[in-house]
Amino acid sequence: MHSRVIVTGATGAMGSAAVRALAAQGHAVVMACRNPGKAAAVRERILAEVPEADLAIRPLDLSSLDSVHAFVAGLDDGPVSALLNNAGVISRSYALTADGLEHTFSVNYFGPVLLTRLLLPAMPADARIVNMVSLTCRFAEVTPESLSPAEKDFSQLGTYACAKLALLRFSQELARRNPTLRVNVADPGIVGSDMIELGRWFDPLAKVFFRPFCKSPQRGVRPALAALASDERGQYYVGKRHQAFPDRYFDPELDLRLWEATDRILF
Repeated sequence: MHSRVIVTGATGAMGSAAVRALAAQGHAVVMACRNPGKAAAVRERILAEVPEADLAIRPLDLSSLDSVHAFVAGLDDGPVSALLNNAGVISRSYALTADGLEHTFSVNYFGPVLLTRLLLPAMPADARIVNMVSLTCRFAEVTPESLSPAEKDFSQLGTYACAKLALLRFSQELARRNPTLRVNVADPGIVGSDMIELGRWFDPLAKVFFRPFCKSPQRGVRPALAALASDERGQYYVGKRHQAFPDRYFDPELDLRLWEATDRILF
């Protein structure tokens, strides 16, 4: 891996852990995040531990396609050697963005896809792209119609899983279309971060009985960091292992249909 890495969701538990690890390895990191004020505090904490860190903060709201366009347009002319699409959200209720997209899909799928596609001209042919997916993908199904769910079809975890599966399928098609790119996905497992708090009555019980068995953010981000450091392509990173995309996700025809449906929405 070369010098400049973009990390989305850089203020979250795993995002900040990734930024710190990459900075400690000597990489310049662009902290792409929705709240620059929060990012400044994270940056200061990392600089206290890694004084030589090269950290730039850039605003990015993945629920806004205009924000994604502005983020890419505002980058300087230097190459982007790697992109970690780490940001994610488990929306509690159904909501549409200003672009008319369901919020969960916008943040977990459409925003990262648009960001990746717009950044490709600024990336070398062998750049590394790592998309954060989820173990919930194995329990989901996605079709082109799933990309725009109606309110009656929304469920907190189900819609999240569907959006993450769409991102996994995008990763497969992106790898096919760009065989020199190092496109991989990473599954962090269940991480003890604020993201697992669903805003439900049972959250306090989950903290007591469930959180002790969750991975720390530092452990959860290890598969993504391994993918960023690797020369592999088309790999699914989980735990300390990686493998080719599992056979259960092999459906090139569906990947292509999703790509084309996404194009009609984004471009």
